[in-house]
Parts: sequence; structure tokens; C-alpha cells
Amino acid sequence: MSKSSLKSSVVSSFQMSWNSFKSKLLLKYALSYILMFLIPLTGVTIFIYENAINDLRREIEQTNVNQLIQVKLSIDERMSELQQITSRIAYDKQLSSYMVHHPYYEMEAIDTLGNYKVNSSILEDLFLYFHNDENIYSYRGLTNVHVAFGDWYHYSNWNSDQIYNDLNKIKQPMIRPAENVTVNSRNDSMLTMLFPIKPNDLYPTATVVYMVSEAKLTGVMDTILNNFSGSSYIFNQDGQLLTSNNHGNALPGQAVASLASLEPGIHSMKLDGIEHSVVSVRSKENNWNYVTAIPSHQFFSKVVHIQTLFLLVFCITVLFGIIVAMILAKRQYHPIRDLIEFTKMKSSNYDMTRNEWDWIKQTIHDYSARIDTQEPFVRNQCLLLLFKHGKPDDPEIERMVASAGLEYPHGQGLYVSLILAWDDNLEGGDSSNIRQHLQEMFNELEFPSLQARVYGVEFSTKDQLALLVSVPEDAQEPAQKRIEDVVEAIKVMINNNIQIMPYIGVGMPYPDLASINQSFIEAATAIDNRILGSNGRVTYFEQLQDMIASTSSEAYWLPKKSMLKLEQSLKQGNETVANQVIVDLIAEIKEAAVPAALLRCICFDLLNSLLKTAHELGVSEVFAGIHNFTIFETLEELEDRLTSLAVSICQQVERNTETEQPSLIEDIVAYVDQKFADYTLSLEHVALKYSISISYLSRTFKEKIGHNFTQYIWQRRMEEVIRLLVHTTAPLKDIIEQVGYLDAPNFIRKFKKETGYTPGQYRKLYASSKKEQE
Repeated sequence: MSKSSLKSSVVSSFQMSWNSFKSKLLLKYALSYILMFLIPLTGVTIFIYENAINDLRREIEQTNVNQLIQVKLSIDERMSELQQITSRIAYDKQLSSYMVHHPYYEMEAIDTLGNYKVNSSILEDLFLYFHNDENIYSYRGLTNVHVAFGDWYHYSNWNSDQIYNDLNKIKQPMIRPAENVTVNSRNDSMLTMLFPIKPNDLYPTATVVYMVSEAKLTGVMDTILNNFSGSSYIFNQDGQLLTSNNHGNALPGQAVASLASLEPGIHSMKLDGIEHSVVSVRSKENNWNYVTAIPSHQFFSKVVHIQTLFLLVFCITVLFGIIVAMILAKRQYHPIRDLIEFTKMKSSNYDMTRNEWDWIKQTIHDYSARIDTQEPFVRNQCLLLLFKHGKPDDPEIERMVASAGLEYPHGQGLYVSLILAWDDNLEGGDSSNIRQHLQEMFNELEFPSLQARVYGVEFSTKDQLALLVSVPEDAQEPAQKRIEDVVEAIKVMINNNIQIMPYIGVGMPYPDLASINQSFIEAATAIDNRILGSNGRVTYFEQLQDMIASTSSEAYWLPKKSMLKLEQSLKQGNETVANQVIVDLIAEIKEAAVPAALLRCICFDLLNSLLKTAHELGVSEVFAGIHNFTIFETLEELEDRLTSLAVSICQQVERNTETEQPSLIEDIVAYVDQKFADYTLSLEHVALKYSISISYLSRTFKEKIGHNFTQYIWQRRMEEVIRLLVHTTAPLKDIIEQVGYLDAPNFIRKFKKETGYTPGQYRKLYASSKKEQE
């Protein structure tokens, strides 16, 4: 490049940079940064030489304290892991005395011990010993206690007889300080920890032994303390030295003993005739004392280097502060410029004379108004999701539910589901008009006198209207009474507006939206059993048990309303509610004191109910393996079989429901083809829009298209980008934004990975090939 061209390039670059400062907002940014630099620097100049040294010394001391606290937290976390492992071992059924000593389950128990060992990063070995047993168990298998601590691990001051005695008599956790242990003819310094199980039990039945290499703990200390030049120690609650780590000359035993009782903080002490800066912190978890001792001349020698570096940086900052301020101002303005460019793409009436902030605020206001028009649709989709699956563990959907206003706004609330259904003979235009009128009426409603809020959504598959009712939680008035008041208010409103009163099924109230699918199933159960109702055209699920005639026998039997709820959840294909009802029924059976013969009858009655419902729903696949469901010896086995059966029934019901809509996936694909350029498009939002499960959509979409959802979106966007690159001259940034990508560098990397070219190279390549063809 010639000197003239280089000079021209520099001048052009300078002119472009200067033109960017024509913005009034950018000039304000630049002036603000200049003042932010000059004012503090002026004040620092006055006080720097008086305060720098003391501040730096305090910072270094505090840094050492913070590092030691990090050491304490890290090692406390390791010790807490061991305590948690002890608790899990104590209550692990695979590691019970019966399972461990059983010849069939013995290997599973040993594998389980291996899993516990792998879960801890500091364990060298792990043993499980049951009192008065000659054998001890580890992840390698079982062996004799005297072999394990005589041949495998040999202690100089702790023989196998003493170990055997401690294993049987220990009632509180015991930790032996680091000592040399011979491991297969190799010496290694280890800490040995004995934990009785069950923890805090007056009469423990077993002991867990942890072997921890001292190098693991000192390694943690070295990693955190970094370039530490001194000695570090860990003392237990009795002042006994557990482990130490020396960088430099080691302190004599008497000097080390004087460190054990230090109070937390920073101390100046003379140890072995040399001044030391000593930092001590104490753990609240196990009362251990963590101490570091650094010779003072090494501790404060770093201050001189830091002071020199600080003065150098200060001088450079004074010289180039204004330049830095201008650069920072331009960088801070960059996101605002991008936002303005984005708004220009969405609007053609950008006014250069207006202030940038005013333009951005006006654009955001316009977008907010457009979003407000979509709120009813979003609320309806959220209601359908809540009634079907409850409140999912998805932050994005939780945010949508909260923004839709479905949560009770004033403190803790109670939530209940209502279903409005009509007679089968209600047909024709009147039916459509009435339902449309009711849907508009209950789309969003509030009863101020009852402090109740109502949201409604229509179920197109059943021509029913489902309502979500929320009321405040009030300990002074029964929840059922408040729900009945709301139902009466709804009946009055319906009666005042239309002459045909629908049937109303009412579920039970729950304290959070996560259980509203339970209430919806209960409301559907009440609707299906409305013939039993005695309260006009309203049926309460809570009162179904009282409405059903019972025998005079006082013998226990399954609650009828729970059985009805189970049947309804299976018909709805709601796996979550069905499994919860089964768990509750099994728990209730366990609590009931019934004879063994009656218990067997009750269990088979529960099984028959599921099979009867499966037959009614046409789920014949479950009968092929019916013998597997009838073989059980415990209620736990029955519960496993029933939940497995319920899952099979619900999944088949869901498949039957979804396959009744053969054009569903075609509609979804058409919707994706239309909306693929929307950067908010996701699998979860499409599933929510079409009221189907995410797993079903993901599976069926891939079966239909041959690609998963994400791959298909990427393919459509790639096709559109290639089309625009080939047939238009639009800038690359605009093309990428048009197809729904906001991160242009990431898109370019993915494009190059797939095609072997960047978008710019691809456009040039196509243009060259087109010229050759011409």
C-alpha cells in the first residue's frame, strides 16, 4: 500500500468516527465520561500519596482472609458431602443389613457403595461396617476387618484390634489426624473418618469409614491460596492438628500448638523468633480452626510492587483519560445505535431531528400496544396448559402465567376449577350463541364483594367452558363456603343474562396453581357424575362421597370420590393426576387397619377399576400382560404396577386423542413455515398454541418431517438466507435479522460450518458462477 493511499484511509476513518459524534446523545455520553474521569482523578491526586500504602496493605491482608475463608468454605463443603453421603447410606435400602448380607443382592449393594465413592472428589476409599460383623464392605467387595486394616491399610499407631473395637463402640463421629498409612507397600498420609449410622442415633448399628488423602486437602488449600508463601494448618475443635501444608521453613511443634487457640482475625505474632502475620478463621459447621502463618517481610514486600504499578497506571490514565472517555462513550452508545437500526427496520417514519431516547420510548410503546392485543390469546393458552398439566417447571412459561395475571394478586390465594356443561339436546344456533355469550362473559371477570377473580376458556373438543376461580386464603371462613358463594354469584350472573342454566362441576380448592390440574379433573368428575347431584344443577366433587349410597357395614373400603377422580384422570389422559391419586389411595390403605383377606380384595378392586376404565377407553394393549399386574406381595409392588398401568392407559388415551386430528402436524408445519423468521418461535410455544404435549410434538414432528424441530427451523432459515443472498443485494446484517437471528457472528459461524463458505463468500461465489454461465 502506498503512503498516499494509507494517508487517505486514515483520513477517511477519522471522518467516519467524527460523523458518528453528530448524535446529541452520544456527545452527552462523551462529556459525562470525561467528567467522570477528571473529577475522581483530581481527588485521587490529592490523597493518593497519603492513603495508598495503608489501603494496599489492608487489601492484601483482607485478600488473605478471604482466601482462607474460601479454603474453609471449600473444605466445609467437602465435609458436608461426607455427612450427606453418610445420611444417604444410612437410609439407602440397598445398603441395609438385610440387603448387604443377602447373597442375591450383595453385589448390588457393593455397586451402590461404589457410586457413593465416585460422588465425592476427596475420598480415597470408603467402607461400610455392621456392628459385631467380621466382614467389612467396600466398593471392591467384602473382606475381613483385620485384613482390610492389616494388609490393605496398615497404621503405625492404630492396630486392627483397636480399629475393630472403635468400629463397634463409636457413637459420635471421630476424625483421626493425618498419619502415615502403608497402602500395599506404599506410604501415604491419610485422614481417617468414622461416622456412626444412623446419625444421631443413640444405638447405632453400623459405621461408615472414609479414607481421605492428606494431599487432597492440601491440594484444595494450594489451589485457593495460589502463590502462598508460608504455612497453613487445620485444627479440629479440640485443638488437635488435622493437617498442615508448608511452603518454606516449617514451624516447630510448640509454635504450631500456640496457633490452635487463636481467635478469628488477623494477628501479628513472633514464631520461632521471626515476626509472622497470622490469619485465623473458624468454621461454624464443625468448629475447625483454619490458620495461615506468613513471615511479615514476605507479606508486605508485595506492597512496593503494587504501589509502583498503581502509580504507573495512574499516570497513564491522566495522560490518556480523555481519549478513553471518548472510546467508552462510543462503545456505550453502540447498543442504542443498534436498537435504533432495529426500529428503523420495523418503521419507516424515523425522524433524525428527534432525540434517540424519545424515538426508542415511542417504539417500545407501540410494541407494547401490539402485545396487549395478544394478551387474551396468551391467557387462554396458559389456562389450557394449567388445566392439562398444572404449572410446569419452566421459567419462560411461569413468566407467561404471571404476566397473564392468573396468579392471585393480593397475597396467598386459593384456586379452584369449574366446568360448565350443557344438555346434549341443546343444538343449533342458540347453542353456539349461548356459548359464545358465556365465553365473552367469563373471559375475565371479578366479583369485588367476594374478592374473587374468574378466567374462562372454552374446550373445543367437548364444547365445555372451564373456569379458573381464585379467592384469598382466609383462615376465619371455610374455603368451601367461599367457593359456594362464588358459584352462586356465577349462577345469578348466568340467570340474568341467559335463560338456560348449564350444569356446573366444581373441583376442590388448592393453594397454588401447580395443582389446578387436580381441581380440573375433580370438576370433570363432578360433571360426569352430575346425576348424583342434589344442589340444583351444581355438583361439588367434595360432596360426591356423601351423595353416594353406602352400605351399613363399617368395614373400610376405597373412597368412592377418589375412585371417580382416578377414573376421570385416566379418561382425560392426565398421567400426573392419575399417579398422584394412586399414591394417595395406597397411602390410605396402608393407614387403614383391615384384615389380610379384605386387604387383598381392596387391592384387586383398585386394579379392576383401572382395567375396567381401560376396557371402556378401548385400551386393549394392557390386557396382553395382565398376569404381570396380578402378581404382587406388598403394597409397594402393587403401587408400582398400578402406576405403570395408569401410564400405559394415559399415553394411549393421549395418542388416541392426538391421532383424531390427522391434519394437526400439517397445520403445525404450515404455521412454522409461516413464522420461522420469528426469533421467539420455540417448540414449547408451538405445543402451547396447539394444546399438545411437548414430547408428543417433538416425536411426531421428527417422524413426519425427518428432522427435529430445531433442525427444521435452521433449515428453513438457511434456505431463506441463501435465497436472499442469491436474488437480492440486501446487506448481510439485514438478511440475518429478517430470518429471526439477532446474533449475526454466531449465524455466520454456523453458516460456514454447514456450507464451507461465509455468507459473503457464498454470494460472491454464486455471482461468479452466474457470470460464467452468461
